Amino acid sequence: MLAIGQPSHSWLSGQLARAWGNERFGAVEPLEDVCLAAEQHDIGMGAWDAEPELNPDTGLPYSFTEIPVTRHVEQWTDGPRRLCIQSRYAGLLTSLHGARLQRRRDLDRLEPAEAAAVRAYLDEQGRLQDRLKSSLGADPALLERNHQLLWIWDFLSLALCLDWAPTTAHDVPTAGDRVGLELRPRGQRAVALSPWPFRGDGLVVYCEGRSLDGRYENDEGLRAALAQAPWERPAFELTPE
Repeated sequence: MLAIGQPSHSWLSGQLARAWGNERFGAVEPLEDVCLAAEQHDIGMGAWDAEPELNPDTGLPYSFTEIPVTRHVEQWTDGPRRLCIQSRYAGLLTSLHGARLQRRRDLDRLEPAEAAAVRAYLDEQGRLQDRLKSSLGADPALLERNHQLLWIWDFLSLALCLDWAPTTAHDVPTAGDRVGLELRPRGQRAVALSPWPFRGDGLVVYCEGRSLDGRYENDEGLRAALAQAPWERPAFELTPE
């Protein structure tokens, strides 16, 4: 198992963001703030990934889809707060991204305390977003475009790390109407995209992770193994269809 921390996955998202844009897909603006959001949107999960907790059902670290709800809410509360120290616009995009993730939950299926935590989080982030929008004087249409771009880069990064191809990213912003972006496998860690959204004729992006080859009984054993696990730097090749 290759354990890729969420901040490394988001670094990959940032590489996609910095290469994004051509005549059909338009430019990214404000470039630096949006790219910072892409590469740092999981900043609130860094401490967790540095000392991960064991999922007793698998004997492995919790994946990002398995993290307990209340802990996940804490991470997405902390992330925008940290990122706003660097860039309010990046912090705003990260807050919008986290709120969108939490709104995908079916609150009726959660434990009452978990549902209450999600509702409180959404209320708090809504107030934060209003303050940041007012402070920035952010253009609503451009903000919504950038919010969707962050969502797409996050999806593409996960698709590469988790080998989802063939798959489709929907509602991808362009210079005109939104489109579907098709990902098709082209060999090991190689994917073809149609239509092509990047500058140039190809792109190689990468992240880092640590290779685990066992199952563990407790947090201490997991963390000790992770500290000694060999590093890997998987590279992903993207080409036009």
